Amino acid sequence: MSNNKQHSPFQRVLRRELQRMVSRRLYFGVCIVLSLFCIFFMSTIFGNGQMENIPVGIVDKDQTALSRELIRQVEAVPTFRVTRHYVDEEKARQATQAKEIYGYLVIPNQFEQDVTGGTSTTLSYYYHYALLSVGGEVRGAFENLLRTFSTTPIVVQAVAQGISQKEISTFLVPIKAQNHPLFNPDLDYSVYLSNPFFFIFFQVIILLTTVYAVGSELKFHTSDDWLATAGMNMVTALFGKLLPYTVIFSLMSILGNYVMFGLMNIPFSCGFLLLNLTAVLFVIASQALAVFLFSLFPAISIIISIVSMVGSLGATLSGVTFPAASMYAPVYFTSFLFPVRHFVEINQNPLYGDYGFAYTWWNFSALGCFILVAFLMVPHLKRAILSHKYDNIK
Repeated sequence: MSNNKQHSPFQRVLRRELQRMVSRRLYFGVCIVLSLFCIFFMSTIFGNGQMENIPVGIVDKDQTALSRELIRQVEAVPTFRVTRHYVDEEKARQATQAKEIYGYLVIPNQFEQDVTGGTSTTLSYYYHYALLSVGGEVRGAFENLLRTFSTTPIVVQAVAQGISQKEISTFLVPIKAQNHPLFNPDLDYSVYLSNPFFFIFFQVIILLTTVYAVGSELKFHTSDDWLATAGMNMVTALFGKLLPYTVIFSLMSILGNYVMFGLMNIPFSCGFLLLNLTAVLFVIASQALAVFLFSLFPAISIIISIVSMVGSLGATLSGVTFPAASMYAPVYFTSFLFPVRHFVEINQNPLYGDYGFAYTWWNFSALGCFILVAFLMVPHLKRAILSHKYDNIK
């Protein structure tokens, strides 16, 4: 009896797939190099986690000592980097529209005269709001700066009249607001974006790799040998083929968790075990989605474009950048068809308080449904492979 027959069909398929992976550098590049790049990219893209040195401009129509003092205060704000001074608002507006700068401050004529004379004056600022995050940062920085600066003349006059600082603060700010951002007190972008965005990009890699691994059997006309090695059992063929990728992607997702929550010190409320188990379930569910989509139309040239679109939509429908519940109703319900949507819901539970399984059980169930649906499509996939009618589609 040969050594090949001493092994079970599953072992033979597994060994066959490992040989295919080793024989082509493409698999190493996609599974290892590209995954490591995603971890590195998402752990470094946000820098120190704050938006700093955003280019802004100044339109100083007053050219006085007070206007220059205001400009110095603008330059001292870490969010801003004053790159240009403009002589009129039209050029500043054009620069903002061209995204040479993301906002500008207009200091009007007779600004110092009006301030020292007790006359009301207006400081105007404009910002580019097509990019919501950048526009929000610029607006917030301008508001904080100008709110403080606007009270300076009042404080000076009140002190000159013998009013104490405590009394001044009482009538200037009768209600004091205290902000306590939960789970992210430093308002660090990497805390709530690095981890989910990594898995959003990672899902695209998983989908494409899974589709290619299965579809290449049809593309290179080796599907009959694949099924024969598996004893004509389609479930065994899929398990043996996809297991190496499952192991690699699971290890990469676990490494990503340790880099972001360990080395980067992103705060979380649970242990690594739950995070890693959730990541492994996400990997399996994403592979199941890829198998389901490929089973619908087993033509690799077409399905790769489809899974690329599906993976890209995960960035929008995951609910990370915009609350899913506030989306248009059909889009909101469509988001449930993406594994990354449920993964984000599950992951945010232990990260932001660990509220218990009762809040996310249905998300776990949804990820399990992706696996179940893929199993239901296995007979159709087997018939499509045996028919060979998709082999020559370009």
